Amino acid sequence: MEKQADILIIGAGISGIGLAAHLSKESPHRSFEIIERRASFGGTWDLFKYPGIRSDSDMSTFGFSFKPWKQSSVLADGPSIKGYLAEVVDEYQLKRKIHFQHRVLAANYDSASRKWRVEIENDRQQKEIWTANFVLGCTGYYNYDQGFQPDFPNQQEFKGQFIHPQHWPENLDYAGKKVVIIGSGATAITLVPAMAEGGAGHVTMLQRSPTYIASIPSVDFIYEKMRKVLPEDLAYRLTRARNIGMQRAIYAAAKKQPQLLRKFLLHSIKSQLKGKVDMKHFTPEYNPWDQRLCVVPDGDLFKTLRSGQASVETDQIEKFTAEGIQLKSGKHLDADIIVSATGLNIQILGGIQATIDGRPLNTSEHMLYKGMMISDVPNMALIIGYINASWTLKVDIAAEYICRLLNYMDAEGYDQVIAQGDAAELLPDTVMGSLSSGYIARAAGVMPKQGRHAPWKVSNNYLADRRELKNSSFEDHVLKFAKKSLAAAVKPRLVS
Repeated sequence: MEKQADILIIGAGISGIGLAAHLSKESPHRSFEIIERRASFGGTWDLFKYPGIRSDSDMSTFGFSFKPWKQSSVLADGPSIKGYLAEVVDEYQLKRKIHFQHRVLAANYDSASRKWRVEIENDRQQKEIWTANFVLGCTGYYNYDQGFQPDFPNQQEFKGQFIHPQHWPENLDYAGKKVVIIGSGATAITLVPAMAEGGAGHVTMLQRSPTYIASIPSVDFIYEKMRKVLPEDLAYRLTRARNIGMQRAIYAAAKKQPQLLRKFLLHSIKSQLKGKVDMKHFTPEYNPWDQRLCVVPDGDLFKTLRSGQASVETDQIEKFTAEGIQLKSGKHLDADIIVSATGLNIQILGGIQATIDGRPLNTSEHMLYKGMMISDVPNMALIIGYINASWTLKVDIAAEYICRLLNYMDAEGYDQVIAQGDAAELLPDTVMGSLSSGYIARAAGVMPKQGRHAPWKVSNNYLADRRELKNSSFEDHVLKFAKKSLAAAVKPRLVS
């Protein structure tokens, strides 16, 4: 027997939970079900268990617009974020809507019936068929099963423990042990102080090249004071607006005056290292925001390096040895544990095999309409957060737009919408922009592409997107609607 769903949300992470909450508030007449492959909700915040796991965005913008973040921490730890999401799940009674340990295997849109036929493996490893009017992809953009793992020479020779942060061993004992962390991104700079504080004998961060790192206060004292004299919601909104403005100002400065921002960041780092660490390890060759800017609370990374509990090496790996890593400079790093904080494997729609009337859908050959709807694909939207601001900012405005679109279709008697693509608009860059980060480069064969002009050009500008998505008309030359009472005359084209 086939199961029926009006709207099928794939993923119960921060995007899926946020979208479900918005649907509950803004489109209460539409029903939805959530398919989640894991045993719990939370996505990233349920999967990652490494020491110190935390947000790399401030919580006033990483929290949802409709629910204030009530703790004092600016960068929240993973369990606190999971707890925050649990409150949303409870407040909107979403638990009964989530089908845990259900994995979407394939999805086909049938243009005759105007429905998605979704093949799902349930919690008993049995195949189920679900039909849905709309499919909303909230799976993020990385593979949950496997992180990105370079092929290190002679890796098999290493006699100690080799770990990827995406699959952190439960109750790992690293007390007194020599730890080498490969990488210099958000995960690595979180692990270094956390493992040092957790009792590691010594922690070495091994990087091929430096990263820009900004230190921010761990507690927002202005927000704390406002909460004492203003209503909670107002204090949160004011803090959120301030931090959104700061994010945009820093990003704009990086693009307009990169050398000025570079000078500021390097001066800040130098003042915190206090001559104890060579600045060559924190002086990138690229400009700020050519790659993602990393942040640390209260300079914890720099404090740990100054203390001598940790150190940093900028070098390349020649090979692994039984006792650690041989560097191309000739230096050897002894290690009991090696952590490969080397990033994510990019994946779209959770790896689902999607087809339209049986024809394969290659998302890398398509664009995104207003950053959400895959060109020439009916009744589908997906949420991909910002690369230069908090992920959740995009979740909120995308969810509001989707609700508005559904309400418009109901009012007009439509049951199908297609964002009709234009091949002349297609650009080589993906919707993740032109950052030079490794994971961005690896996304080229998977992620939808940029378009030359709106509505196909993804701006990664929250303020501009918010204005556009709140006010834009659905009656444009791109969106093609079909009435419920008519035969399916508009068939999707797999041409962008």
